[in-house]
Amino acid sequence: MELRHLKYFLAVAETRNFTQAAANCYVAQSALSQQIARLEKTVGAPLFSRTSRSVRLTAAGELLEPLARRILADVDNAQAAVDALAGLRRGRLRLGLVQTLAGSIDMVEVMAEYHARHPGIDFDVANAPSSEMTAAVLSGGLDVAVVGLGSHEVPAGLDHRLLGSDPLMVIVPHDHPLADRDVIDLADLPEGHQLIQFAQGTGLRHQVEAAFARAGVEPGRHFEVGQVYDMVRLAARGVGVTVVPRWSVFAAGSPLGPYPHGVLPDGARALRLADPAAVHDVSVVYDSKRLPPAAAAFLDVVERHGVVVERHADGVEPHTVS
Repeated sequence: MELRHLKYFLAVAETRNFTQAAANCYVAQSALSQQIARLEKTVGAPLFSRTSRSVRLTAAGELLEPLARRILADVDNAQAAVDALAGLRRGRLRLGLVQTLAGSIDMVEVMAEYHARHPGIDFDVANAPSSEMTAAVLSGGLDVAVVGLGSHEVPAGLDHRLLGSDPLMVIVPHDHPLADRDVIDLADLPEGHQLIQFAQGTGLRHQVEAAFARAGVEPGRHFEVGQVYDMVRLAARGVGVTVVPRWSVFAAGSPLGPYPHGVLPDGARALRLADPAAVHDVSVVYDSKRLPPAAAAFLDVVERHGVVVERHADGVEPHTVS
């Protein structure tokens, strides 16, 4: 079994198309098909079920896919370890970044300092829902990810450091029945309200839905928006109400703020929630057993930029870093 066989196999598994996979790998389709056939002969089972219209993984292919990703990730980590002997002068950091702000830690400043310290390390940045990025760290597709999850939400097998815990706020238009309130409960929202939600699979979406569940009410009619900035602006224009982290609205790095006294565009209001558990946690997650040197150096820079609480996959909380 050769590494290129696994790379070709994953290319087909991802595209479900031999022609596209061959183009992505910069090889002729006939050559790719031949190498896949050799891999199937090596493992002793067909990996793909092919018809004139579709390509699907067989049971053997589904079993091999996560293993192949781990093997190739280990090869990347081995190369990174060798690069570390050269003082991190070259290599790459596969980094996942949540779209909401990470509390008091400015990730742009973190990345800028990291680049100044290790200019030879290239960033390979992914933006995706937190559930997808944690899965990618587990499979070896990402080295480290900043996700919108708290301690009890991080999947088993991953270590994490809590970067921030930000209260959630309800954004309502200026003429909303609750606009003159400073603090509300989600149960106070009028029946039949429209809720502007963040994308499915994100940490913020999960935390907002959990807050509604604690309040004993359904979120009501809702639709999804992929940017917090747009969620706030739509709420300000009276399209619905939305629930967002405080830092997304009032932090200096927010595209919307900071705005004084809870006053937002078009006179919208930001209302605090009475529920103390209604928070947006942001953590950096990684696998300490498979941590490349470039990722370890990134965690060191993160620590320099704020207070983080480190928790290992076994639940041990060794220290708080200031």
